[in-house]
Amino acid sequence: MAKILAYCGLSCDECGAYIATVNDDDAKRAEMAETWSKEFNGNLKPSDINCVGCLSTEEPLFMHCKVCEIRKCGIERGVENCAHCDDYACDQLVKFFEMAPPCREALERIRNAK
Repeated sequence: MAKILAYCGLSCDECGAYIATVNDDDAKRAEMAETWSKEFNGNLKPSDINCVGCLSTEEPLFMHCKVCEIRKCGIERGVENCAHCDDYACDQLVKFFEMAPPCREALERIRNAK
């Protein structure tokens, strides 16, 4: 599977929703719905677990990806991901990095390679 890096640095190709969608894997959808419902105190159904990746402008997108402000900003700015943004790392991204340090590392690698 090809590496797909979301605007924020998350690896879409490692995301359960993306994997379930590209493999049309209902067992994976059920697994992720159960896991994320517990993790985020929600009530997800397997049918909610569909996504073709953050960078896509096509459906389906996972519910969080549809409303993600970081994704929205990246699209508006026309950047490949946040590592390519002139305002890197904005307050919104820094706040996200507190929850997801590997995303900072992924974007920093890209910035350092420029």
